[in-house]
Amino acid sequence: MFRSVFRCLRTNPVAGQRTMSQSSLAGKVAIVTASTDGIGLAAAQALGKRGAHVVVSSRRQANVDKAVALLKSQSIQVTGTTCNVGKEEDREKLVQMTLDQCGGIDILVSNAAVNPFFGNIMDSTEDVWDKILSINVKSSFLMTKLVVPHMALGPYSVSKTALLGLTRALAPELADSNIRVNCVAPGVIKTRFSSALWSNEDIMDEFKKQLSIKRIGEPEEIGGVIAFLCSEEASYITGETITVTGGMACRL
Repeated sequence: MFRSVFRCLRTNPVAGQRTMSQSSLAGKVAIVTASTDGIGLAAAQALGKRGAHVVVSSRRQANVDKAVALLKSQSIQVTGTTCNVGKEEDREKLVQMTLDQCGGIDILVSNAAVNPFFGNIMDSTEDVWDKILSINVKSSFLMTKLVVPHMALGPYSVSKTALLGLTRALAPELADSNIRVNCVAPGVIKTRFSSALWSNEDIMDEFKKQLSIKRIGEPEEIGGVIAFLCSEEASYITGETITVTGGMACRL
């Protein structure tokens, strides 16, 4: 199952496999929304460990403080603030604070998402659809629109659910500005967001039958993919959706 569509690697490393430089993102500034736990926090850790200054955010100050303390304990350059991406004033505050304190923006990982409904799609309400589309798609586009003018140089990664079409549309439009746009589409990852799935043994037993790697993914496995797409090693990749699903039979 995708997080509407969205985001592997815990297997043994292949002999001779090239390791991404731990300073491959030195000097870069990365905004990661909804980044105080789960995939967002893992992405911030992966980017920070490769040298980026990461800007984390969450709707709750206590969560921001906890994430900032954790990242600083790992010797990661980090700035944090509260942000509800569904609010225009919060989006603008996040971008302006990043510019004021970090001097620019090189990377956007648009991770914030909601899923207020589990069940048959025909049982969902208009309010549910409005909330999902507003946060998962509209807010991601508006964050992108705010950030792009400040990304004259450097890589660009949009990692967001339900944005395959937007990824394909933005990639050619922004390529001349040396901005890359990619989407990461994960399968079921063990986060609080997807707990309704992985906490149910019957559902997971059935789900694992669809996988080549018979387990669910970990947030850190997605963070590494995001960091790769934001690095120079991925300088010739744009307009792509990278599926990291443990070998799920279905494809986008």
